[in-house]
Amino acid sequence: MKLSDHNNLLELFHFQYQLENENQIFLQSLKNEKLRFSWKQTYVCIQKLSYYISKYILPKDRCLLISENRPEWLISDLAIMLSEGITVPAYTTYTERDYEYLINDCKPSLIIISDSSQFKKIKGLIKKNNFIKAVISLENINEDKIEITNVNKIFQETDYLEKNFNKINLTRKDIACIIYTSGTQGNPKGVMLSHGGILNNCEGSTELLSEIIHSKPKFLTWLPLSHSYEHTVQFVQIAVGAKIHYAESIDKLVKNMNDCKPDIMTAVPRFYQNLYQKISTTFSKAKGFKKFLIQSTLNLGKKKILKQKLSISEKFVNLICENLVRKKVKSQFGGSLKAFVSGGGALDYQVGIFLNSIGLPTLQGYGLTETSPVVSCNKISDIRIETVGPPFKGNEVKIADDGEILIRGENVMMGYWNNLIETKKTIKNGWLYTGDIGYFDDGFLKITDRKKDILITPGGDNISPIKIENDLTKIEFIDQALVYGDNKPFLVALLVLSKDKKDINNKTIEDEIEKINKRLSKIEKIKKFFIINRQFSIENGFMTPTLKLKRYKIIQEYKNELEKLYN
Repeated sequence: MKLSDHNNLLELFHFQYQLENENQIFLQSLKNEKLRFSWKQTYVCIQKLSYYISKYILPKDRCLLISENRPEWLISDLAIMLSEGITVPAYTTYTERDYEYLINDCKPSLIIISDSSQFKKIKGLIKKNNFIKAVISLENINEDKIEITNVNKIFQETDYLEKNFNKINLTRKDIACIIYTSGTQGNPKGVMLSHGGILNNCEGSTELLSEIIHSKPKFLTWLPLSHSYEHTVQFVQIAVGAKIHYAESIDKLVKNMNDCKPDIMTAVPRFYQNLYQKISTTFSKAKGFKKFLIQSTLNLGKKKILKQKLSISEKFVNLICENLVRKKVKSQFGGSLKAFVSGGGALDYQVGIFLNSIGLPTLQGYGLTETSPVVSCNKISDIRIETVGPPFKGNEVKIADDGEILIRGENVMMGYWNNLIETKKTIKNGWLYTGDIGYFDDGFLKITDRKKDILITPGGDNISPIKIENDLTKIEFIDQALVYGDNKPFLVALLVLSKDKKDINNKTIEDEIEKINKRLSKIEKIKKFFIINRQFSIENGFMTPTLKLKRYKIIQEYKNELEKLYN
């Protein structure tokens, strides 16, 4: 059965479930080895949870899902759908204020929450909002004043009314979830994604993966499932009959990769930037023949990626590099990795070339929450690092007169929840206005800028700060950077130094920045900088859950320091 034939995501799961060995492990937590579910257990738990949920919600009611990545997340998502409800995922990094906005906006009838640390943030909100009819916890929560049902109690129930997955009244045009954008520019907006939109993405993704995997793949998932990228990936994983491993934390990713030996892993550019820094730092310490091998690996790998012919002698050296360098690098990540997939932001060109050259195939894609989310992606058979690949089947993409990328198709959102004004601003005549600037190069989409992030000089020139920030963070002792200078006579930067490099003097920093300035145009050069002793993080509100800078918040916080650089 083709993905295009499914009416909803429940049919997709049920179809795949019938193909699988029901006793085969499907979901596995790496934090808690005992927390695992076979395909049969997953199916039964979905049924039991749905049976419970259906007592409290009506069709199209919203159900708030607050949890870190774990097997019960997917079970909860599908159980809500089976109850004809709408999942509203929420980031565990949200503050009480964030939850208040979210709850007031979507008015959930039911809340599924992981543990007491999250519950503390919403306890008061539950008490004062009578539209919340039930609370389900994934861990034990000791609470006297609010009735909370532990999910394990539901899973252990023997009596339940089994529902037919293929007879649920859901179409491809029905809302599957409302995913709130991470809000780099203010309050998040609730993006309504349809069953058809996510299925459309699954179709494009499985076609992409067909070139990479030929048996049951293993996935390691660590990006928040509350983000559209990873939320859709879980249905791609279902569609290919994958075994899903849930990572412990970002700090243990490499360890987890060695533990579960994934075939595929999705991540955001920040992860690859950090990977590049760590590996290149290790490489820089090599001497003698080892140094020669590493340099040859990088040079010959780059030639292959750029589709340049290798001489006979180069082919021989490349074969040695494959066995002595690339295999060793791959073994550090479990040894089974077929591809990294990058999304959620622009992958730096140099980083992409580097990773692909050393034997870590990295496919850059492009998308937005509003497009379910993937629009395009490179294929393993034709990687063009400087692009985000050709559009997925069924995605219409065109370039407006001002260079803005416009998208039309089933993957486009149904609109913003409770926000008709913003919906009309974003979708015009069926076309989604992305805010991204780009063009097509031989059928491959290339992103050049982001409208909202573009800095405009007093002379009217446009500057992309992200490109310069990527260059700055390639400096060994600079962890993070923000470039500032909209309508200013020159550009300046906020810099966060590596924890073990705090003693670096200003002259050394100036020298390294000057090396970068030599490669930049006159208007792009960094004239001054200010060092801050505070990391940009999700916890302090300076980064989104997908590790993008919340520019307006950072600038707000350091406005005085930035303005002083112009005195």
